Amino acid sequence: MNPLYQRDQILELLHEFTKTDGLRRHAYAVEAAMRLAAEKTGSDGDYWGAVGLLHDFDYEKYPEAPDHPLKGADILRERGFDEEFVRTILSHASYTGVPRENDCAQWLFAVDELCGFCMACAMVQPDKKIAQVKVKSVRKKLKKKDFAAKVSREDIDEGAADLNMERDEVIAHVLQALVPVGDDLGL
Repeated sequence: MNPLYQRDQILELLHEFTKTDGLRRHAYAVEAAMRLAAEKTGSDGDYWGAVGLLHDFDYEKYPEAPDHPLKGADILRERGFDEEFVRTILSHASYTGVPRENDCAQWLFAVDELCGFCMACAMVQPDKKIAQVKVKSVRKKLKKKDFAAKVSREDIDEGAADLNMERDEVIAHVLQALVPVGDDLGL
């Protein structure tokens, strides 16, 4: 395995640029969803996990589009990440115009917004535990436009369609991935 994609190296880079707990927890959630997707597709879990951890690593420093993720892509290239890795991360933001050309990119797009949304659903549970969140409750909350209003429902639907999956299947995938790392997420 390429040492560049080892989790401790990736976490070091993430923490160099990402200081807030909320954005770090989002990165950990997307990592978990990506690792599970890699397992399901027979892909490299470390590589896919690294994509999940780093997809928003530049957001605190460059929160405006298109700086995020374009500035982050430049940093990744400077640090020696391969172009496929960089393009996969660029493709999670539709406005970059970078197509989602591989399974990793499609999964990243599908789980990114949904991870944040499922975490928000957990925060309104009485015990604030992700393990208590059910697909049905996520589906209901998605219909409430004022709940986690910044989360793009269109991106969630597009991501599921790109994977040729029902939205509920992708929700179930994210919940399955997040439950084992609930403590790391504060949920």
